[in-house]
Amino acid sequence: MHFINLHYFFLEFPKDCSEIPRSKDSGVYVICPKGLRPLIVYCDMTTESGGWIVIQRNSFNSEITWDESWTTYKYGFGNVEKDYWLGLEYLHHITKQKVYQVRFVILDDKNVEKYADYNYFSIEDEVNGYRLRLGSYTGTAGDSMSSVQPGATHDNMKFSSKDKDQDIHSSNCAASNGGAWWYAACLASKLNNKNGIQWYGLCAGTCKGSTIMIRPADYCIY
Repeated sequence: MHFINLHYFFLEFPKDCSEIPRSKDSGVYVICPKGLRPLIVYCDMTTESGGWIVIQRNSFNSEITWDESWTTYKYGFGNVEKDYWLGLEYLHHITKQKVYQVRFVILDDKNVEKYADYNYFSIEDEVNGYRLRLGSYTGTAGDSMSSVQPGATHDNMKFSSKDKDQDIHSSNCAASNGGAWWYAACLASKLNNKNGIQWYGLCAGTCKGSTIMIRPADYCIY
């Protein structure tokens, strides 16, 4: 009986930030995606009507080194109120629930905010290398994830860390470029990096900050 009650307790949590009332402020919330235990996340409830799960936040001179192992990137690290990475395993389970969209927010080297939206965002399971799947781009930052040179395309790439090389380069892109990312051979962007945030066309390692957030693609804006 104890376990049954606990199961129903989990069901009381929203599955993602889109299920949080729009009147609520941005901040730390507990969600319970299907197939997972309750998870602490930061919800952005203001950007274009809100409903976003912040899955990454990085700032210039971050306290985080971002030079973490595969296992650490799998389950996440950092402070959800500051700089953090949610975790690949959680991203996979969340993006299985519904069709999601993603927004990459970039502060360029002049601290001007730009964004890149993709109307589809999905992370495959660990067996498939937590491969990234993106949809069509719109925005002000430029498409640094899917439409640069083939060897620098991050869409459809597996995730690579310093101790798990899954890129398509002859060497380990994560080891040579730092952090961990959906590296190809090697990059047009890299956001999981200390003092080296890059977004092609905006800043080559001199970006002031980044945020990645997701919400259901059918979320109504009003």
